[in-house]
Amino acid sequence: MRFDRSDGVFCHVTSLPGAYGIGDLGEGAREFLSFLGDADVDHWQICPIGPTLSVAGESPYQSPSAFAGNPLFVDPDGLVDDGWLDPADLEPVPDFPTDRVDYDAVREYKQPLLRTAFERFEERATEADRAAVDEFREHEPWLPDYALFRALSDARPEDLWTGWPEPLRTRDPEALAAAREEHAEEVRFREFVQWTFDRQWRDLRAVAAEEGVSIVGDVPIYVALDSADVWASPEAFQLDAENRPTAVAGVPPNAGDTGQRWGNPLYDWERLAEAEYDWWLDRFRRLFELADVARLDHFLGFAKYWAIPADSDDPADGEWRDGPGRDLFETVERELGEAPFIAEDLGFEEPEMDELMAEFGFPGMSVPQYADWCTEGNEYQPMHYTEGVVGYTSTHDTDTWVGYFDDLPERQRDCFRYNVGAEPDDPVEWAIIDDVWASDAIMAMTTLQDLLGLGSGARFNEPGTLAGNWEWRVTRDALDDAIADRLWELAGDHIR
Repeated sequence: MRFDRSDGVFCHVTSLPGAYGIGDLGEGAREFLSFLGDADVDHWQICPIGPTLSVAGESPYQSPSAFAGNPLFVDPDGLVDDGWLDPADLEPVPDFPTDRVDYDAVREYKQPLLRTAFERFEERATEADRAAVDEFREHEPWLPDYALFRALSDARPEDLWTGWPEPLRTRDPEALAAAREEHAEEVRFREFVQWTFDRQWRDLRAVAAEEGVSIVGDVPIYVALDSADVWASPEAFQLDAENRPTAVAGVPPNAGDTGQRWGNPLYDWERLAEAEYDWWLDRFRRLFELADVARLDHFLGFAKYWAIPADSDDPADGEWRDGPGRDLFETVERELGEAPFIAEDLGFEEPEMDELMAEFGFPGMSVPQYADWCTEGNEYQPMHYTEGVVGYTSTHDTDTWVGYFDDLPERQRDCFRYNVGAEPDDPVEWAIIDDVWASDAIMAMTTLQDLLGLGSGARFNEPGTLAGNWEWRVTRDALDDAIADRLWELAGDHIR
């Protein structure tokens, strides 16, 4: 195993407390890290932290960049501290809801603040400030293309980049140079925002380190079609001569369903192998600038993947193709060292995937919400977890534990209580947290919603739906000392 036995809490950045309508990199994040430090928790797990779009339901898994940070996470108070905003610029602060994110209202408030901060930077920045932005640009080769992509997308909001005029779509050098000149100010603005995000994130990561907390980031295996990633690096993907996808991602039909067509462009693994997986190395380098550990979403796709012809809407028309397998991870280890990866292997029993995880020592995931509590020896019951897994009470894609338990048939509830030794009046959320912490899993993880004993109304995401997801937030008052103390005691009983 690549990890010591440890524990963690999942809470995406958007869910943190704060005064400006959405969790950000400011005071609320520091208070949350203090809570984790008091609880002696080892890990803070988050979703991807890239920009989100309303058209994609604000999903962090459909971002226009696998490298950039979310501008909505920038802390306005930090901009005041930097001198790019005056305190009066923040007023009046809208009466934002504290228990959920109203993304439209947050954008309406924060985007003008970011524009004002950029204008002040342009007016007031010292030579050292400008040199710092230049250094950031040189250190992050993805940044110029990302900034131009967002500028062009804003100028043509009705189109995906695949609908742009041919010279821009296929990245003709003269067309790109002309576009950079035409949109120079917008490009500088986008670069300024990313530089600001990066500085604030690094400051927050330093706070996490002081609290003894490592950050577990998240890597969606596929990127969105309408992203700077595909537009700027067409050679990394299965595209035709016009830079449009020839095949897209999904999963095949199984008994009782028709499969799924996700629509993400697929990687050209042969060409990537010839280039020593340069795009993926760049992605992992950026990730480990921002996080200490990485969860690899849909790990099966590295072993084999389902390729659906781009002109077909039927997942059944797809076929299995070989992924890069061990060659990719050998290259990663040769270039970056032993990488701390967690493999998301839920829902698949594939020998190729299991062998790849075993060879590199990547732990998989086990979630007790998939258990049959009345079947002896069921692998999803925490008592049967091995050190080869990370045990979760819930995930960002499942119901909360209380919501799940409320929907269980009565016999399953009775079997659960019998299995974990819980009395009828015992809080079921702490019964499962204790059971996961007591298991042999190399990591024990829970969500903040489960720590608080919240029901289905606090569910973070329901896959296959667009509305109402990624909105839940915690309040400052909910980060209670008694909960931190109980987690601290659990770690002493089972982890340390």
